[in-house]
Amino acid sequence: MTLLSESSGEVRASRGFKLADILLDSDVIIAWLRGNQPVAGTVIRLLEQGHGLLWTPVSIAEIFAGARINESAQLESLFQILETLPISQPIGKRAGHYLQKYSKSHSLELGDALIAASACTADLSLWTINKKHYPMPEIRLFSPAI
Repeated sequence: MTLLSESSGEVRASRGFKLADILLDSDVIIAWLRGNQPVAGTVIRLLEQGHGLLWTPVSIAEIFAGARINESAQLESLFQILETLPISQPIGKRAGHYLQKYSKSHSLELGDALIAASACTADLSLWTINKKHYPMPEIRLFSPAI
């Protein structure tokens, strides 16, 4: 699956992203892995309905860094379930702008800036438990009824 145009570096929908594709924040993935029933139930419903669920290399790093020993098999299975949205030059630039604008006023950190920039650049809704981490008005936050 290629999501980047080599000539322009722009994210493109070569996989055929649907409007209902959703980028998962690390906190959602952790809640799902740890059996948080409202989150896990919603993830299962979304997958059964055919929605695409994505994560970024930032979330992959955060998940693996905080993984418990007994979660290794579950973690590996995530690579079968979730699509990875790579970080590109346009995502990096947008994340830099977010850091410039929100790091002092909202304590925005690099990981959240990259995740937000990924969602915005790829035109995906972002599902997060910590909505305060994403003050950018252009970010569409996914709010499931859980």
